[in-house]
Amino acid sequence: MTKLAIYDMDRTITHAPTWTPFLLSTARRHAPWRLLLAPAVAFAMLGYTARLVDRAGLKQTMQRLLLGGKLAPEAVDRAATAFADRVVASGVFQGAREQIEADRAAGYRLVMATASYRFYAASIAHRLGFDDVIATESEFDDAGWLGAKMMGDNVYGPAKLRAIQAWLAAEKIDRRAAHIRFYSDHVSDAPALAWADEAFAVNAHGPLKALAKKRGWTIVDWER
Repeated sequence: MTKLAIYDMDRTITHAPTWTPFLLSTARRHAPWRLLLAPAVAFAMLGYTARLVDRAGLKQTMQRLLLGGKLAPEAVDRAATAFADRVVASGVFQGAREQIEADRAAGYRLVMATASYRFYAASIAHRLGFDDVIATESEFDDAGWLGAKMMGDNVYGPAKLRAIQAWLAAEKIDRRAAHIRFYSDHVSDAPALAWADEAFAVNAHGPLKALAKKRGWTIVDWER
């Protein structure tokens, strides 16, 4: 029996969302003048709130504004390393650390499944001892430069479950021969939570907490 413990990242493991802080900190280090475009970023966020653009479109627009159309491989590596070091040093729930270690000790393969981009989320996952990462993919050119275009789905909501299932197939893991735990803070992960053998609503906001009570999912508070 294959045992998998699959964790969402933002606000499940980390205290706060990571995408906007990553962009701002990277822009500050790489091209500070791009911070002058912050009002345009805010305008794009309003467009998302008004449902004029979807999450994938918003993420790509924010990246293009704050990081530019292309970013050199060494700049990406430096940004991901610096950001991951900061997040892991002070931005991770102690309860998350303890559960990750408990799952590892119990023989679970640790998998991070996040809508965040792989190019920085993998650095955080590596520092926390995860074995595998399922994440939103980015465009890279032949020379390794990062583009602002998203490759494939934004790994959010039902797309996250599809990405997990595709990963299982690629790893040749038979779902029928696997025991799967899934941890998330947000109701958008309801498809994956319902699919898992054990579902944990972690630091849950109101809609997820209500759904967890209805479905009988375990409710955990790592914020305390």
